[in-house]
Amino acid sequence: MSLAQTIKSSRNQLKSGHSACAGCAFPSIVRTVMSASEHPLVVSNATGCLEVTSTIYPKSAWDTNYIHTAFESASATISGIETAYNYLLKTKNQDQEFNFLAIGGDGGTYDIGLQSLSGALERGHKFVYLCYDNEGYMNTGGQRSGATPMGATTTTEPAGSKKQGKEKSRKKLLDICIAHDIPYAAQASASNPMDLFIKAKKAFLANGPAVLLVFSPCITVWKFPEGKYVEIAKMAVETRFWPLWEYDSGKYKINYVPQKYVPVEDFLKLQGRFKHLFKSKEGKTVIEKIQRDIDLRWAKLLKLAEI
Repeated sequence: MSLAQTIKSSRNQLKSGHSACAGCAFPSIVRTVMSASEHPLVVSNATGCLEVTSTIYPKSAWDTNYIHTAFESASATISGIETAYNYLLKTKNQDQEFNFLAIGGDGGTYDIGLQSLSGALERGHKFVYLCYDNEGYMNTGGQRSGATPMGATTTTEPAGSKKQGKEKSRKKLLDICIAHDIPYAAQASASNPMDLFIKAKKAFLANGPAVLLVFSPCITVWKFPEGKYVEIAKMAVETRFWPLWEYDSGKYKINYVPQKYVPVEDFLKLQGRFKHLFKSKEGKTVIEKIQRDIDLRWAKLLKLAEI
């Protein structure tokens, strides 16, 4: 059965009819991850783009067990559900197997929801956390988040005569999650659904909490043409801006090694949020800083994966 057939036949569905932007990546990301579960799901979805476009009252695009929670609460909510489920198993009031999935954007994961995510990981609840990372608070106007990369212009840290967009590098979320001694964490991309599906399978089978961080291009704030999110996501991988890797039971693995060196500017120039960097000497300096960060991070990954 092909991946498309697997997704279509899954008992866990995000149906058509939602109001996500044309060209948005997260519907395909969510469908791919949900279809990797062999059991019915309980989904805890934090406020964000996914939630507001899929649950417009009185309709819902979710054909599974679904709870909408506040920005900061997805992990806390799924922790309580998983704990109640385990109690029902012990008291023999439940015999149906379920998997548990918490979902948030980067705003509800890197920033507002980090405390509850950390607590759930530390306590060891058996659930999968999925972050669709579009690198900003897209649902509320395109403000910068802890996931926004250096140099990107946002509504709260715009490019202008004094600044070249965001001045800080993005938060290293998976490093933070792995520091909790969880069994599985992975970085994936909307450009490679099979890689994402395989990682989601591993995440649901993990003996404890697992985290999936998935690159999710945003057509509205990143400013690129409709139908280009796969191209953008592929270039992020080829330039090593967004490497595909995983952490499994203490071991690191790089899932894809680009065949040639592609400079990060080939990724940046495809998006309007970085166009100011190509117009000045100061912008060029920022591009060089971004490239240095990528090269250092890649070298660290190679060492961790013993390549």
